[in-house]
Amino acid sequence: MTIAVLNRAGDLLRDDLPQAVFPWWSFTKPVLAALVLRAADRGDCDLDAELSNRPYSLRQVLQHRAGVPEYGGLPRYKAAVAKVEPAWPAERLLQEVQADHLDFPPGQGWNYSNTGYLILRQELEALHQQDLAAIMREEILEPLGLETRLAQVPADFTTLHYPAQGYHPGWVYHGCLMGTAQDAARLLWALLYGDLLSPGARQQMLLQDMKGSAIPGRVWSEIGYGLGMMIGAVPQAGQMIGHTGSGPFSANLVAAFPELSNQPIVAAFCTGTDESVAEFAAVKAAVAKEQAGKPL
Repeated sequence: MTIAVLNRAGDLLRDDLPQAVFPWWSFTKPVLAALVLRAADRGDCDLDAELSNRPYSLRQVLQHRAGVPEYGGLPRYKAAVAKVEPAWPAERLLQEVQADHLDFPPGQGWNYSNTGYLILRQELEALHQQDLAAIMREEILEPLGLETRLAQVPADFTTLHYPAQGYHPGWVYHGCLMGTAQDAARLLWALLYGDLLSPGARQQMLLQDMKGSAIPGRVWSEIGYGLGMMIGAVPQAGQMIGHTGSGPFSANLVAAFPELSNQPIVAAFCTGTDESVAEFAAVKAAVAKEQAGKPL
């Protein structure tokens, strides 16, 4: 387990392995959401207009309420990943999952969809006329002074702290950022407390659309989702805002705890595919007395 912790002011309180690089998996989703919200603030897109040739809006995709089917459980997808095959082109993935055959009418259900976030990626790349790696670097990563980058080929994953076993990051179709635990915490700090988003955009990101009860075996006592952000509560620590992530060889949680006295932001990364391990470790770190001390 590797953990980094910031306080509300952005001071570093803990960093177990400052140089270690991890895949962020679905913690990439809040960054995609931030890019969409920034574009909407500029007037470059409309969150509530239907996408071209699609019956749902950017907001519905961000909320996982568009009805776009998820690809993670596809037998052919799982078999190809297990065989360490090269990632399919995005067009094949969309065909395999039958992305145009929605699970429910847009706005009338909730279904976590990595496929939907692939569509967001495509919309952003078309809007900017750039690939996602360049968009993230220019709009978010370089302005924040982060060394984080988008993983694109298997060679990128050879630098990770955990062995990637030849896994191709292209299998994460919305994109997979890779960076240190401290950078992950700093990125969430920028989303919640910095000037990366306008106050109005941040308010939209944190507006819970889906709300649910406790998940068996997970740390959440209640769970919800905003725009690219998980928003819920946990015992002992109160509200928790951030995002989990998992892949074939590691898992993580990057989350803020605004109801604790020092309002820590914790990034926890672990081996294995079980997000709950990172969740419980992050909550333990957030409530630990040592976190109330002075910055290192």
